[in-house]
Amino acid sequence: MKNYGMTSFGDSILRPERPARNTVVLPRAPWFWAVFGLVSGCLLALLILAPARWLAIAVSDWSAHRVVLTDAQGSVWDGSAVLSLQGGAGSRDKAQLPGRVHWEMHLGLTTLHLALRAECCTQSAQALAFTLEPHWGGWTVRMAPSEAVLPANLLSGLGTPWNTMQPRGHVRFSSAGAELSSALNRLQLQGSLAFDMQDISARLSTLETLGSYRLEIQGGDITQLTLHTLRGSLQLNGQGQWANGHLHFEGEARAEAGSEEALSNLLNIIGRRDGARSVITLG
Repeated sequence: MKNYGMTSFGDSILRPERPARNTVVLPRAPWFWAVFGLVSGCLLALLILAPARWLAIAVSDWSAHRVVLTDAQGSVWDGSAVLSLQGGAGSRDKAQLPGRVHWEMHLGLTTLHLALRAECCTQSAQALAFTLEPHWGGWTVRMAPSEAVLPANLLSGLGTPWNTMQPRGHVRFSSAGAELSSALNRLQLQGSLAFDMQDISARLSTLETLGSYRLEIQGGDITQLTLHTLRGSLQLNGQGQWANGHLHFEGEARAEAGSEEALSNLLNIIGRRDGARSVITLG
């Protein structure tokens, strides 16, 4: 008997069909792309338009509430605020910088660039410029050659002994460029910084001015600090080191001949009294 094709017909029933090798992927539903675009757009807008007060909160937390930005306006990337120094959380000591501090930030390929300008102390053409570059295990902050003049009474906000001394005058900051690096929880400074304290006076002295002083910081494997008197009735001198995250400074204060009585109270506060001098020890 002839098989009228029953075998091929049966085989087609018993054997399942093999899937096609070139399958067609159906496009996702339109709602998926709508939600994806909405979420991406919101995240991008949040990043670009992040309010300046977020930066103020971050600065306060990072500085243990010693640097405070109030009345923050604008965004994280382009904004301004009033800068104050205070003695920490719960401290009543607080000193405010006159005017506002303006900042601008922008991202590079692997860096963050920051420019700071204070209405009272810098010019727009001389804004303090910083570059932050993260790297494996740490970060590096580079400061371009900079100069600024700050009021000395800003130090009063940091608490003892500045709040008792109530210094007045100006502090001129200058640098030919510096670099601060962090790697494996170790900080290292390269370059130099200088602070010229000009025509300083204090509430505890009847003298019109105490003098002018210079504090120099020289980076390296061990950062060196040097304090010396440029001129004045109060003679300040000392040296110190900053190594492995610790500061150690030793110096002394003396009254110029004829100014001992006028400076007696101040010498008692600056450090430990040892005869005619006051010994200053930090760290």
